[in-house]
Amino acid sequence: MRAALLYCGLGVIAMTTMRSPPRISRRLAVLAPLAVAGCVSVGAFPGPAIMPPAQEAQAFVMADGARLPYRTWMPEGEPVAVLLALHGFNDSRNAWVLPGPDYAAAGIAVYAPDQRGFGAAPGRGFWPGGDALVDDAATMTRLLHERHPNQKLYVIGESMGGAVAMRLATEHITPVAGYVLSAPAVWGRARMNFAMQGGLWLVATIAPGLTVGRGPVQVTPSDNRDALIRLSRDPLTVRDTRFDTLRGLVDLMDAALAAAPRFTAPGLFQYGGRDELVPPGATASMWRSLPEGAMRAFYPNGYHLLPDDLGRAAPIGDAIAWITASQPPRAAEAAAAAWLASQG
Repeated sequence: MRAALLYCGLGVIAMTTMRSPPRISRRLAVLAPLAVAGCVSVGAFPGPAIMPPAQEAQAFVMADGARLPYRTWMPEGEPVAVLLALHGFNDSRNAWVLPGPDYAAAGIAVYAPDQRGFGAAPGRGFWPGGDALVDDAATMTRLLHERHPNQKLYVIGESMGGAVAMRLATEHITPVAGYVLSAPAVWGRARMNFAMQGGLWLVATIAPGLTVGRGPVQVTPSDNRDALIRLSRDPLTVRDTRFDTLRGLVDLMDAALAAAPRFTAPGLFQYGGRDELVPPGATASMWRSLPEGAMRAFYPNGYHLLPDDLGRAAPIGDAIAWITASQPPRAAEAAAAAWLASQG
């Protein structure tokens, strides 16, 4: 996410400073409309409602008929709680391969869907709209509550999934008892420099269908090399990102940041000190705007993908204790207060 936006800004700087010979410029002027014509902004937007939403054995079915496949990790016996797990940008239901068994071992039933536009869900690689992602999540919480009426339902969202969860908690009435926000994506436009803002707007406007893969600016999402290799080789991972999809993601992050002051639901907000995707300034700004009572947990050696890190036992354990026993993460809370104070 952040690498793609940085690449976009760098590309615009290059375009605005490049000087081409007149002959090349004339050729580019002829070819440019043809290129842009093939880059029409499209999305994976929901269709009209044609059926009541339903939960099948391996997929949630939305009102427009869209099937969102999911994976489960189930405890032995009756679950003590149910968890809807929302993955991050360009990821899939397989994002929860490592933490899923830990939650199940603690008695928590985990349902991890592919969100619309990602994994094997409809519209793969195209932005479905932030409203669609939030509405889908709201529908899934209602379906899970119908299936597990006697268990408390929680939502955990990682990165983009965290942004979806923040909007869900502030825009919908749901049966959700609480939220775990793992490094929620709140790097909105207000925290981006001019080159990134302008570059994203320009490219997403004139050539929305252009894609960016691994650009020249690299970040480290996790210190777990095996997990990163699995992610890169997973056929469900989206590898080439359209610029109009990036613009949609930034719109979602803007909305999530704006939702923070209204986040009154029980919530556990987790962030790692080595997160290279969501800048510390963005998280600090969001944390400061949260209402009183929100729990903040900081892990000095944690990266962006906290549930995948080599040190994942701490954030996963804190989330489990909070869900199953309402235990606050004392050590991580103290670390969060010190870190937030250090951000000025």
